[in-house]
Amino acid sequence: MRRREFITLLGGLAVWPLGARAAQPAMPVIGFLSAGTFEKNRDYVAAFHRALADGGFAEGRNIGIEYRWVEDHNDRLPALAADLVHRQVTVIAAASTPAALAVKAATQTIPIVFAIGTDPVGTGLVASLAHPGGNVTGVTNLNVELFKKCFELMHSLISPASTVAVLVNPANKAQTATERATAQDAARALGTRLVVLEASTPGEIESAFETLVGQHANALVVSGEIFFLNQRNRLVELAARHAVPTMYAFREFPIAGGLMSYGADFKEPFRVLGGYVSKILKGEKPGDLPVQQSTKVELVINQKTAKALGISVTSADISRRRGDRIKLRDVRYWPKADIGYCTAHVRFWG
Repeated sequence: MRRREFITLLGGLAVWPLGARAAQPAMPVIGFLSAGTFEKNRDYVAAFHRALADGGFAEGRNIGIEYRWVEDHNDRLPALAADLVHRQVTVIAAASTPAALAVKAATQTIPIVFAIGTDPVGTGLVASLAHPGGNVTGVTNLNVELFKKCFELMHSLISPASTVAVLVNPANKAQTATERATAQDAARALGTRLVVLEASTPGEIESAFETLVGQHANALVVSGEIFFLNQRNRLVELAARHAVPTMYAFREFPIAGGLMSYGADFKEPFRVLGGYVSKILKGEKPGDLPVQQSTKVELVINQKTAKALGISVTSADISRRRGDRIKLRDVRYWPKADIGYCTAHVRFWG
């Protein structure tokens, strides 16, 4: 090799590391996997973004986000989870039990943070709440644990409630199995006939209500599964059309015109979701972050709907049941403008 060619080659080798050191590091990318569509989950995504901002992260500035919406078709989850893994995202946020199970099956290395309504230990997502281990952690909003309370409260307020129906989503096998068993235990204890209805598509929701009417159910309790939250307007309309007193898991239902809800504020898990993703982006390991549990629960009652159904629900009615079943610490009226959650409070909407 001639001297000039050797010097040129050597110079190229000398310059390349300097250029590499000057290059900016790749922007971390969050994979976000959830049911429904962005429009139906706008408020929850906003809560997720606010938590990221609190951690110093903003989409387009120092992080990217790859959204994947299954549009209420859980059969799409494995392919979408695999796609996020193939794109080698930095961390994956999974906003349902089926989504979390799908991404866990797809990767054992990419950190996963979930927001679910089931027992993460029982579903096999983590080894324990305090010490998740592996690449998975997150938050659960206690919806399955509160399902029994919903059943008992509806039974006690609707008299006589000789037959109570529950609506579950068979596409979420883990949550449905627990809710079905919980409802059976509650019905047996109360001496109530139970009708289990299933729906995983909008058309099946219509069919479920036809079955409910044919079974002469006095009341309905709807699962806290995210599919039903995405279908809240349809559910509220059908419940009104058939004049069926219905209990839901989220305040969005009575705000939309449903009778009542008992459960956690669904935006809270998304705030935890964003906070944990921020911690992982800063270098913390998911296995070292304990699984959080939502502990703030509220009962929200739409007074206008209650009146239309011929149901009178006052703070005194709830107080008489305090130590017995729903164990509420405070009972008070709240103005329509105040719909924020507060631990164990009853809120009257409308």
